[in-house]
Amino acid sequence: MGEEGFQRLVDDFYAGVAEDPVLRPLYPPDLSASKDHLRLFLIQYWGGPTTYSDQRGHPRLRLRHMPFAIGQRERDAWFRHMSAAVRALDTRPEIEAQLLDYFEAASLGLINRVEPPAARR
Repeated sequence: MGEEGFQRLVDDFYAGVAEDPVLRPLYPPDLSASKDHLRLFLIQYWGGPTTYSDQRGHPRLRLRHMPFAIGQRERDAWFRHMSAAVRALDTRPEIEAQLLDYFEAASLGLINRVEPPAARR
């Protein structure tokens, strides 16, 4: 997909995050660093240069996300925006499927808070 594709993906994703009342409070006021971290991570994860690890160390996704309360609601909002960003790439179906499969599994793995069923509404 290349660095340009990951830049577009991250830009589209964060455009959704910036307007989302569930997700926006989880991020810092300036989204620039978050965007850069995600872009570098994705480039590295999908076989590109190791710039992310060179700058930030091992990704440790679950550990890095532990300070944030991520329940099913937050995960679903995150995945909704990421899915839309992936689909907006209009890439080959097999690449889209690989990206969506990865993001679905990764986002489920970051849930660190379980809410009672009545609170999920």
